[in-house]
Amino acid sequence: MMLKLDKVNRGPHLSTLVASSISREIAQGRLRPGDQLPTEQQLAQTFGVSRNVVREAIARLRSEGRIWSQQGRGAFVADQPNTTVLTIDIDALQTSNAFESLFELRGILEVQAAAFAAKRRTEDDLKAMKDALSTMRMAPYGSVMWLKTDLEFHKTVAAATGNPYMIQFLTFVSEKVRESILASGNQQGSEDLAAVTLGEHQRILDAVEARDAEQAQEAMRAHLHGAASRVGLAEQQSE
Repeated sequence: MMLKLDKVNRGPHLSTLVASSISREIAQGRLRPGDQLPTEQQLAQTFGVSRNVVREAIARLRSEGRIWSQQGRGAFVADQPNTTVLTIDIDALQTSNAFESLFELRGILEVQAAAFAAKRRTEDDLKAMKDALSTMRMAPYGSVMWLKTDLEFHKTVAAATGNPYMIQFLTFVSEKVRESILASGNQQGSEDLAAVTLGEHQRILDAVEARDAEQAQEAMRAHLHGAASRVGLAEQQSE
């Protein structure tokens, strides 16, 4: 079994990169159904990461139905990939077309979610949104913490829809966008960009608080257009 596994670049997304590399080996047939994966120690040495990172990657692949594991025996490639599990390869998102398509999907979901949130939000939802935005204001623009709190704000908007499937899909898509931005490493610190972005989020919050569904949609659409521009996409199609 000849695998093409290389050390991964350092960063907060190591487990994602390890999982993607193993997934690629499965997709390209170098790891076949029933094959046993190398041990955690072997994988850690191969990728140049800790065993905890490998465990996180294995847990992710297991949740995606790509592998199964048994205590005392190890991890094995699943006989049939679970086609009901939605996955997006982080490597594929490094191409501009794929990343733009993901942003397009995000726009379709989030613009409508903002309208639902404005109509259905509770006081608890509103507090969660305000807390998330307050935490975001304290994080350096473009940092891991900034991206994490940005994602948290969008999750609170999704939660305010009261639709569990909306929450699940939006969280998944937003997380993939965050992972791709982290992997690209092209976020630059800027007080001006921070102010603009925070202002966009504040307008979304204001519209949701006012229960103005139409304005919430417009605010979210404007934010996603701006976000697309800031990550290097020429045009964001969210209309």
